[in-house]
Amino acid sequence: HSVSRTSPNLAFVPACPPPDPVEVEELQRFVSNSKRLFVMTGAGISTESGIPDYRSEGVGLYARTDRRPIQHAEFVRSASARQRYWARNFVGWPQFSSHQPNTAHLVLRDWEKVGKLHWLVTQNVDALHTKAGSQRMTELHGCTHRVFCLACGDQILRSELQKHFEALNPTWKAEAFGVAPDGDVFLTDEQVCNFQVPACRKCGGILKPDVTFFGDTVSQEKVNFVHQRLAESDSMLVAGSSMQVYSGYRFALAAREKQLPIAILNIGPTRLDHFASLKLNSRCGELLPLIV
Repeated sequence: HSVSRTSPNLAFVPACPPPDPVEVEELQRFVSNSKRLFVMTGAGISTESGIPDYRSEGVGLYARTDRRPIQHAEFVRSASARQRYWARNFVGWPQFSSHQPNTAHLVLRDWEKVGKLHWLVTQNVDALHTKAGSQRMTELHGCTHRVFCLACGDQILRSELQKHFEALNPTWKAEAFGVAPDGDVFLTDEQVCNFQVPACRKCGGILKPDVTFFGDTVSQEKVNFVHQRLAESDSMLVAGSSMQVYSGYRFALAAREKQLPIAILNIGPTRLDHFASLKLNSRCGELLPLIV
């Protein structure tokens, strides 16, 4: 492997035992038997890069706070909800955008390079697979590094938008209280109320991250495309996801229907445990590099 050893950030990773040699062997056999592996990743692959997830026991956002992610309808409907979202996102962006891929991302990129990985679908919006160099990939829920206009569809890089925010808010400052999974931070209403949000530079419309918010749906075109990649595959590996969200779970159901072998690498229970061929309770960044 040409995997660079990065020391993992384990603040948001649930405790788990080290990889069991027998399980390593089982996963090795699973991967060796596969010619066209379909991989689906979730938040559990990025926690070792220092990005918290929502559902991990004890360390996920839901366990640590009563905060909930923004809903799509609320973002579209309410200017104050957008102001709050973008103020928090503005403060969190420098840190969130600086996160780097960990060993697990790099291993999957290497599997793609040698032709083992047929297609990668990530439920994450953090761009870490892209930073690692993965190309045969679909970002199921979009990516926070892109922003688009709800009215005219014009796209802008999130890094560009940061400059617009800075220009509009030269004296605005806020102290953050902890980072959330999608790159925003926690701010009080008083901090948010004077924050200025730019409109689309082309039509004056509403700018939104190119991300599927809770309550929104993934486009049918993207779903169909992923189903086609799955149809070309001969096995499925789920890495770092409890698969609680239906948008990803549906592909596991399709794999089961096609009678593809399914392996799961995730700390804690998942929605697929009862029909997976193999379930491993380890860190992605600890177990994946052991597979040749």
